[in-house]
Amino acid sequence: MGGIIWLASYPKSGNTWARTFLHNLLLNPDTPVDINTITNFTLRDGSKSYYETVGGKTFDNFTAREVAALIPKVHEHFTKLHPDSVFVKTHSAVGAAFGVPLITLDYTAGGFYFVRNPLDVAISFSHHLGVGLDEGIDLLNHSNAHSTASSPDEHGRGSMEELYGTWSDHVSSWLQFNQRPMHIIRYEDMLEKPMETFGGMASFLGLNPPAERLAKAIKFSSFDTLAKQEKEKGFNEQAKNSDTFFRAGKSGQWKDILTEKQVDKIINCHHALMKRFGYLPK
Repeated sequence: MGGIIWLASYPKSGNTWARTFLHNLLLNPDTPVDINTITNFTLRDGSKSYYETVGGKTFDNFTAREVAALIPKVHEHFTKLHPDSVFVKTHSAVGAAFGVPLITLDYTAGGFYFVRNPLDVAISFSHHLGVGLDEGIDLLNHSNAHSTASSPDEHGRGSMEELYGTWSDHVSSWLQFNQRPMHIIRYEDMLEKPMETFGGMASFLGLNPPAERLAKAIKFSSFDTLAKQEKEKGFNEQAKNSDTFFRAGKSGQWKDILTEKQVDKIINCHHALMKRFGYLPK
């Protein structure tokens, strides 16, 4: 039994990209790993099927309090599915439901947190949800924000709600989760200095892959590769309200898309953390 290595992020911040990289790095395949098989290595924290397995009945028959009580049992179940540590994706903030922690410390070995400029997140997340930019920005700024879309999990079941809070709430909650080793990664660094950034991920896991193997894993998980796969065979994590999951894979698009008023609305809500991560416009 191993501990959980969390792959955590606010939505549309590089989580799926990182999961695909890890699959390609660890499997070292001759061709890119199929994006629809990435749940072979990275479980999804909100998958209803795990709660049904642990709780012994269909998800719709649980009360909200019963679901909360099952969280640590589900996390313990995760650790038993692999002989070593297990990667688990989550978009949930670090918080609690009915007094039960959403991230169970006893079963946590460590994790990664992926952070992205909220000016760009607003665009990608609005597209992902199929809503207008203003509505997407309101969600980033809403203290009670939570997931609404539910894509099928690896067992064909939907996903339960995840707590987001504001973008700043989300980021802060994971920055403060220091009881276990955490590695913070900027989406922009994944784009601009991939060898250093993805190499840092490998080092955090205690790996020292040859440069050619690291470069191949980066290439096999590039945006162009993932978008091509989605176009050819679809992606089972695509939200029902958007036409594609892999939309652009760039940074700085907000400069051409957001109005000055929209930019100010985001900055006014998230100024402190945007400054910390170098996201304030010059």
